[in-house]
Amino acid sequence: MGIKVLIVDDSATARAVLTEILSKDPEITSIDTAVDAFVARDKMVKNKPDVVCLDVEMPRMDGITFLRKLMQYMPVPVVMVSSLTQKGARTTLDALEAGAVDFVAKPHSNIYEGSDEIREELLAKVKAAARAKVQVKKIDYVRAKPLAYAGSLSETTQKIVAIGASTGGTEALKEVLIQLPRNSPGIIIVQHMPANFTGPFSERLNSLCAIEVREAKNGDSVGIGQALIAPGDKHMVLRRSGHRYYVELGSGENVSGHKPSVDVLFNSVSKTAGANAVGVILTGMGSDGAKGLLNMRKAGARTIGQDENSCVVYGMPKVAYEIGGVEEQLALQKIPKRILELIDETRRS
Repeated sequence: MGIKVLIVDDSATARAVLTEILSKDPEITSIDTAVDAFVARDKMVKNKPDVVCLDVEMPRMDGITFLRKLMQYMPVPVVMVSSLTQKGARTTLDALEAGAVDFVAKPHSNIYEGSDEIREELLAKVKAAARAKVQVKKIDYVRAKPLAYAGSLSETTQKIVAIGASTGGTEALKEVLIQLPRNSPGIIIVQHMPANFTGPFSERLNSLCAIEVREAKNGDSVGIGQALIAPGDKHMVLRRSGHRYYVELGSGENVSGHKPSVDVLFNSVSKTAGANAVGVILTGMGSDGAKGLLNMRKAGARTIGQDENSCVVYGMPKVAYEIGGVEEQLALQKIPKRILELIDETRRS
């Protein structure tokens, strides 16, 4: 059976261009369109699409409101079609929090002109969404309490936690970081996102977590109780000067299909921190981070992969596990506690 897609967008031009792009892939066998949420609802009941491509700004009912209703009454994988502006970033984060699987950029100069890069991204994300698990959020993040960690602060400064994520990662990272206490070791993160998105994403996490979460700047120290997220258009690597860990940001070509790349981060951690690190690879499509995690493990780091049942897309963790990069696979909710346990084990060894 092929993939059935419903495009919900009030713009006739957008519907036409999205239909043209999706119709070129043989795996997508049915494409329907709707001008608003009410027409979409009726078509969903009748045709039961595998994936919905949903615009944010629409008449009668906006995309976020419609998405929340879908997740409550008719859960289905949703890919948001979003603007790359700061406002669009925050709205997209609302959508991911509400249950959307992923998003694609909707700048008029790209998706409406059908550039090859945007075409490939849209097709890849729609096909990944068709295989994704729809996650219904039940955790009250505002009232969640962080775990306790009794590690020595002076010893913790020598430890590093490196995390990589992609599709489904925004909510997975939230679940991990919100449980970590103020005296956690320094954390460095690559989440596949565009440039304008990582800033608002970091700010949102910072408002919910006990630790400090922010978008990394070149030369930032990696301190206790702090998580640095790589900017959406920069590679991030770990460096060390004496007892001080810090991050270095750089441009360059995509690595493993991405910038920032999880492989770039993990490879640097394997060389800089070695056995003083814990590596974690979370939900995401593709294979970015798998080889880097393997290099971390070979260098003596402890490594964790999110298990299939708790992943939105079991891609990156699967490849990492298959090539031997993952020491142990765990359900998402068990990962924060295990990170602290592994840090404590490396501290005592």
